Amino acid sequence: MGEPVILKSFLLALSQIGDPRFRRVLFLGIGLTFALLVAAYAGFLVLIEVFVGPEATLPILGEVRWLNDLLSLSSFIFMIVLSFFLMIPVASAITSMFLDEVAKAVEDRHYPQLPPVPSVPFWDALRDTVNFLGVLVAANLLAFILYALLPMASVFIFWALNGFLLGREYFTLAAMRRLGRKGAKELRAKHLGTIWLAGTLMAIPLSVPLLNLVIPILGAATFTHIYHRLEARR
Repeated sequence: MGEPVILKSFLLALSQIGDPRFRRVLFLGIGLTFALLVAAYAGFLVLIEVFVGPEATLPILGEVRWLNDLLSLSSFIFMIVLSFFLMIPVASAITSMFLDEVAKAVEDRHYPQLPPVPSVPFWDALRDTVNFLGVLVAANLLAFILYALLPMASVFIFWALNGFLLGREYFTLAAMRRLGRKGAKELRAKHLGTIWLAGTLMAIPLSVPLLNLVIPILGAATFTHIYHRLEARR
């Protein structure tokens, strides 16, 4: 039951790329996603420099001086590789900045009969995103135990865990705009399987370098459609 809802929602999100309003948000989101990725990568390099030292030698990349090489080609390659992990928290952070604007563009085109809703106050959205991000980081740190115990399954565990967390976040924020916090949680609990699957299908391409730059905004549009389709079934 969940697959047609997810596929149709994703195709509708893709179909709106020609919409100038949506395309503006998409390109702005790509730019900010890349900026956040660089910021997350720089923070990661700071941690490495603190615990490992100012330089090290890596396979293929050779000698790396961490922060000193931040803008070098070798560092860029290293960042693209690490985006497999770093894009998950970046996608989480993007929701507070763009989900409301993406949802408005989607609803204006596909659900024009709906009454407008007030914009989510910035600080409320930021608070929710910080809470989600904290849960996401803590869960992934704990998951390293499972990665060590089950190394052959670590990628699938990573996708399933982050798919659950991202699906929960994106759907909750999309649904809260019209149902409030309590209503969003109730609808999420009712369709947990569909939301988890949609989140996992979002987490997988987030692991693909360069492709992952467009996924946060497309994910926001897709989850807006998923919310409306699930809400219509009640």
